[in-house]
Amino acid sequence: MQANDHDEPPRRCAWAGNDALYVSYHDEEWGRPLDGEAALFERISLEGFQAGLSWLTILRKRPAFRQAFAGFEIDEVAAFGSRDVERLLADAGIVRHRGKIEAVINNARRARELRDQEGSLAAFLWRYEPASAYEGPPRAESPESKALSKELKRRGWRFVGPTTMYSLMQAVGMVNDHGPDCACRKEVEALRAAFPRPGASGRRRRA
Repeated sequence: MQANDHDEPPRRCAWAGNDALYVSYHDEEWGRPLDGEAALFERISLEGFQAGLSWLTILRKRPAFRQAFAGFEIDEVAAFGSRDVERLLADAGIVRHRGKIEAVINNARRARELRDQEGSLAAFLWRYEPASAYEGPPRAESPESKALSKELKRRGWRFVGPTTMYSLMQAVGMVNDHGPDCACRKEVEALRAAFPRPGASGRRRRA
């Protein structure tokens, strides 16, 4: 994202602030469509770790999270055991919360089951993409995020509440919540328009 002809800084969503790491995340990642299994599982896991904390805290710890959780490769994390839990609880580079750590390992096992049943984690998640753009005031959840949360919980996932799932949808491009004046909004919408939705049928599950 570049400055305009008058060398004024580009307009961004207010939450991006001035921290260089946050600005980079806003400009280069947030809202851009994702379909990689490890990338999606990482986002789900980090959104769960973020509960009660700032997202900037999680971003600063993301390299350590990736190292600690084997790059969020689903099969590798699913194989973690009690020794790994203790190892992670001793890792000062991540958020040392037993419940959240155990949830990531549990969710990796559930993701493996889901992948076997649904074809891929990406295909399953993208079925919950809203069928039309939302034009109302900012929100913390949606009918689709509530439906996704309910189904994941039914399948045994943890730390996947409707607010967490809406944050996931925003992060991975299932919705474009860049503000109307944000310089990234049109770029993200173009990326979403060109993005081939995972899953051969292309079905979208409605709430």
